[in-house]
Parts: sequence; C-alpha cells; structure tokens
Amino acid sequence: MKQILYFILLLSSILSTEVVAQNASIFPKGEKSPNVHHVGNVWLNELSAPDSTFNYGIAVATMERGARLYWHKHPGGQILLITDGIGYYQERGKPKQTVRKGEVIKCQPDVEHWHGATSNSGVTYLATSPAQKGRTIWLEKVTDEEYSGSK
Repeated sequence: MKQILYFILLLSSILSTEVVAQNASIFPKGEKSPNVHHVGNVWLNELSAPDSTFNYGIAVATMERGARLYWHKHPGGQILLITDGIGYYQERGKPKQTVRKGEVIKCQPDVEHWHGATSNSGVTYLATSPAQKGRTIWLEKVTDEEYSGSK
C-alpha cells in the first residue's frame, strides 16, 4: 500500500511539472506596450530586428483577454505563428477567424487586417514581416461591434 501511495505521489509530481513546462513561454514576455495602436494589455518583445543581412524582423506579442490591435497593414506582408492561447484574425471584408496554438496565418502584402485575443483567452504569437518595403501602417480602431461580431 505504501509503495502505491509513493508511486501516485511521484506520478502526480511528474505530471504537474510537465503541465507547468508546457505553459511556460520559450521567450520572455517583453515590455508592456503603450496603448497607442491597440486596446487592452499587450506585451512586445522584438527578438530579432531587421538588418543588412536579414531583412525581416521577428517579435513575440502577448495579449491579455480582450486585447486587440487596430486595423493595420504591412507593405511586405506578415506571418503570425500562434504559440499559445486563442485569438482572432480578420481581414477587411472577410469573416473573423478564430486562431489557436499551432496555427500559422499568412497575411498578404497591403491587406488590411487586425488580430487579438478572445474575450475568454489571451493569445501569444510570433510575428515576422519583411522590412524592406516599410513598416506597419496603422489604421482605425477595431470597433466593439467588429470585435464581438455583432456588426
């Protein structure tokens, strides 16, 4: 009986360690961004800035529940790699999509879009964009109706 109890305690310890390890981020959360082009709390960590050899940047963004970026576009396009949580992605004139950990979003150059966390879950993603054609062009705020899908 004692051996079974020790085995159960050992097994639960191993399983709880694995759950914690799976939820830990590979990259630091970064700095909290000022609410200039987004609603809610967003942290940004620029992992690799573009330079003369690599003309694309890579950043990790962490968004709390309900946080979302304004409408925007990227002259060179953008790729989002969802690493944790559940979020939204929407291109202008198209239905809003729910995105989850493990999904890849490819946004074509100059396509107006927004992305953010759902009201029930935060979301974290890696973002990469080629820099040679210019930086993000920010547009208007995503309305509450657009976010909630009631429009």
